[in-house]
Amino acid sequence: MYFGIVIEKMEGKTMPEEITSFLKLPVYTRNGLYVGNVKNVIIDLENKKVSSLLLTNTNPSLVENSIDVAVPYRWVNAVGDIVILSYFPEKVKLKEEKEEETTEKTEIEIEKEEPKTEA
Repeated sequence: MYFGIVIEKMEGKTMPEEITSFLKLPVYTRNGLYVGNVKNVIIDLENKKVSSLLLTNTNPSLVENSIDVAVPYRWVNAVGDIVILSYFPEKVKLKEEKEEETTEKTEIEIEKEEPKTEA
């Protein structure tokens, strides 16, 4: 079965792209740090657009325990042979909280990057 979707490019133009073209692409920050590889594409079916990219094999210096993370598509700056993000948190950490009856709840805690001013 063929499955295509329209993706908005930076210049405001739209071009059809196959979802499968995203799979296994390496993802980098705007500073050139490797983040991970695209494992899956999450689609907002109601609005017929890409919602986020699920990344796997994540960089342990950016993502604690190298867990898979979903990156909002609005953070994507460019897509070609690689994906470049316009934003990614400084560090993604797991936060564990003890609940009653010794059940553990895991949340993701994000350390925000300090905004950089351009001269």
